[in-house]
Amino acid sequence: MRTRQAVNPFLPSYEYIPDGEPHVFGDRVYLYGSHDKFNGISFCRGDYVCWSASVDDLSAWDYEGVIYRRRQDPKAPLFSLVNTLYAPDVARGTDGKFYLYYTLGYTSRIGVAVCDKPAGQYRFLGYVRYPDGTLLGAKGEPMQFDPAVFVDDDGQAYLYSGFAPEKYPKFLLQGHAPAEKGAMVMKLAPDMLTVNGDIRYICATVKNSAGTGFEGHEFFEAPSMRKFNGRYYFIYSSVQGHELCYAVSNKPTEGFRFGGTLVSIGDIGINGNTKPLNYLGNTHGSLIKIRYKYYVFYHRQTNRNQFSRQACAEEIRYSGGKFLQAELTSCGLNGRPLRGIGAYKARIACHLYSRRGAKQYGVLKLRKGIHPYFTQSGRDRNHTPAQYIANFRHGATAGFKYFEFDGANQIMVTIQGNPHGKLIVSETPTGRALAKIRLTPCKELTDFYAPMHVENGKRALYFTYEGTGKFIFKGFRLQQVTRGNKD
Repeated sequence: MRTRQAVNPFLPSYEYIPDGEPHVFGDRVYLYGSHDKFNGISFCRGDYVCWSASVDDLSAWDYEGVIYRRRQDPKAPLFSLVNTLYAPDVARGTDGKFYLYYTLGYTSRIGVAVCDKPAGQYRFLGYVRYPDGTLLGAKGEPMQFDPAVFVDDDGQAYLYSGFAPEKYPKFLLQGHAPAEKGAMVMKLAPDMLTVNGDIRYICATVKNSAGTGFEGHEFFEAPSMRKFNGRYYFIYSSVQGHELCYAVSNKPTEGFRFGGTLVSIGDIGINGNTKPLNYLGNTHGSLIKIRYKYYVFYHRQTNRNQFSRQACAEEIRYSGGKFLQAELTSCGLNGRPLRGIGAYKARIACHLYSRRGAKQYGVLKLRKGIHPYFTQSGRDRNHTPAQYIANFRHGATAGFKYFEFDGANQIMVTIQGNPHGKLIVSETPTGRALAKIRLTPCKELTDFYAPMHVENGKRALYFTYEGTGKFIFKGFRLQQVTRGNKD
């Protein structure tokens, strides 16, 4: 019997896995992705690791360890800020082996590693090449980037790739052109290394989207391919950066039409939102069907820049061949709202913004100013960090969705700092107060209580600070107390 709950982010708080590609092999779902470092100075500085969970319990993820190291690539420079292990993908070949595809930064080379198990020690196999031995990426085609691999029901393998920014520093492209015609797709020979045929282009970019239906959601990067109910779903990060979109076709290499937005890490588009309710940056992920439910995997931003990203997932509705945009939640893979009684970490907030809203994170850290942000104590890969929301100031809001309330009548928050004011707890950002928690300065983590008046049922909770000073928001507890109980 499952006793724990799943939350977002669903991996331990010390783990920073962006660009997640989930795959079901056997009775387990495996998550492959890049590997950021906490407080990193560039993207994807870590070696590839893998996490897995039983398809019957998405609340319990097991660390499978390092599956491939950067130094295993024979052309990996000894040290580089940009030639790191970018977004990978994995597929099972017709020979039963597992093939991992990746790029080192912006080199345009697609490396392949192979293993007998989905989460074993992968060994370098080679680079994707043409039949004459020329490496893919060396014949003048657009830069190869973010490879995705898909093996169809008939055993034919397809490789997808592409990078089509509106603007980008040319020096980072290392002489390669962006994929202005669209994402690239090519067949692979049975050896899983050799390109078999010509490159084809799918999914419009800003250079050729007029009249296509992709306008405003054109292909940027992060290709991924899935097949559901006989149709092909091409998942990608749009030029908006903060959203994953999809296109759909009856064939894996042509005829793709824009399908819609799968998820926005700012919840833009949900309930008519036009302004972000969470701090923005890039995102990357894919779709998966587990048992009879569909899920979208993506990553969120932390630590005031784009170099410490964490894996999240949401259940997503599928109807009539279409996916409906998923909203951000704190309960993610849980399958139901979180229990309305219990203790929760502030790190599972799905909405976070200042009194002036949320900003776009970049390669330089956003100045603290009035902005709250997710961070942690301890160093990278510290297995017992205290992840929390820092710099909670006047007007800062943290939102948590959803809880199933049944009798809770008191709320406790754990904070540390120098506040003089109160936390207003409500069901919506501008709704009536369910509780008002008075806060005073505290040099150590301290608990503050208040009665709470919330109706039973599925509810969200929003915490907004009114007052002076700033503090660390560590967590909160929902509880039911009887008269005379001081706690």
